[in-house]
Amino acid sequence: MTDATAVRKAILDAPLETSNHGETPQPDTIYAPLSHMKALRLDAHVVVGGRGVGKSFWTAALQSDSLRKTLRSSLRELDNVVIHTGFASKESPEFPNADALAKSLAAGTEPYDIWRAVILRWVSKVSNISIPMENWNATVTWLKEKPEAAVNLMQQPRSWRGLIIFDALDRTSADWQQMDNIVRGLLRAVLWLKTHPGLYAKVFLREDQAERTVFNFPDASKLLATKAELSWARHDLHGLLWQRLASAPDPGGQIIREICSASFSDGRWQLPDDMKRESGAQKIAFEKIAGPWMGRDRRRGIPYTWSIGHLADGRGQTSPRSFLAAIRQAAEDSEERYPSHEFALHFESIKRGIQKASDIRVAEVAEDYPWVTDILNTLRALNVPCNYSELVTRWSEKFPHGLSSADSDRLPAQHTDRGWDGIRDDLQRLGLIETKKDGRIDMPDLYRVGFGLGRKGGVAPKA
Repeated sequence: MTDATAVRKAILDAPLETSNHGETPQPDTIYAPLSHMKALRLDAHVVVGGRGVGKSFWTAALQSDSLRKTLRSSLRELDNVVIHTGFASKESPEFPNADALAKSLAAGTEPYDIWRAVILRWVSKVSNISIPMENWNATVTWLKEKPEAAVNLMQQPRSWRGLIIFDALDRTSADWQQMDNIVRGLLRAVLWLKTHPGLYAKVFLREDQAERTVFNFPDASKLLATKAELSWARHDLHGLLWQRLASAPDPGGQIIREICSASFSDGRWQLPDDMKRESGAQKIAFEKIAGPWMGRDRRRGIPYTWSIGHLADGRGQTSPRSFLAAIRQAAEDSEERYPSHEFALHFESIKRGIQKASDIRVAEVAEDYPWVTDILNTLRALNVPCNYSELVTRWSEKFPHGLSSADSDRLPAQHTDRGWDGIRDDLQRLGLIETKKDGRIDMPDLYRVGFGLGRKGGVAPKA
């Protein structure tokens, strides 16, 4: 078995999956970029990030005592903090689901009161103080009819500190306006919670949610001042990759740990500092598994930069989910097509990894915004960059009465009232397309390949 073969097998055996579906992540998968440290602090009440950047990952990780200990050197303030989930993708009796929220709202209950009820139940449970909890209406009714009792509960002396986390808020409603009302009510409740010492909240929002009207209420600036973003620079993504690879089984795992100079500490493999930042060490390490070029010479690009650059969306952001999926697919393809290649990852396989990551990303978009699939599928086989008029021609042919005929009942396009210009702006805001300086419309490879558009000299979409 050659080193390349052993390393390739180690990549396939390493924990490169990032979708934890609400389950507690494994310790070896924890990697916290410096830019994420602010987002994990107790005083960061609003955390913004796109799909696949780590919102649900951190929601699950923060609830684990053992995983918080892995962050202890940087975040000692999380020691002895009681963590609770106020909303997440995985349903729980600790908070109302979308149906319960819809029922309460239909009955005239304010979202602000629903979220305060969630918080009051949490505080009462930890404080061993009984309040009405037969159903959510009972708790809200108690809160409204006996406000003094609610105040007394929140002002009781506490021997504990607590953090309540809210994630996956796009699951609260299939209607934009109602979702905005729900999120706005939650943020008002978080502002209310800020007045109680020792109690904290952290709200994870998607970028499109944060850009809407959810902060349109008095004193919202106090929350905006605490806002942090989950961003991933190129060196962060490579650091995450090596952290995951370092835990791969031997013999390939041993080779990988020698490449990235990992050492065992605090119960897991740790990377040296120069493997966590933009450095020659990162570039040299990636070259050892992927080679120096994306072809037979330097004209084709360098794998270290090429792999991430072709996974960026229209805002220049690459998610760890896309990057790790592309690397795993590249290893699978290399094993199947180029088993005797001198490096673990063949450059053609890296290109096919982009195809796989694009397919995953397109599926995620279809789940979040079904209307996007309808509108972009009409552009299949079109070459980009292209004139905006070419998009309008195709859209008008497919939807002669406008996009309303393709609207989904799950978070439809926001600006259909402005016609195709509004659709273009929505796509651009989501990072699906971008407008070049000369006015032409371009689409990043992350989406272009999956939606079947072409580009001269670019990664070809699947046949």
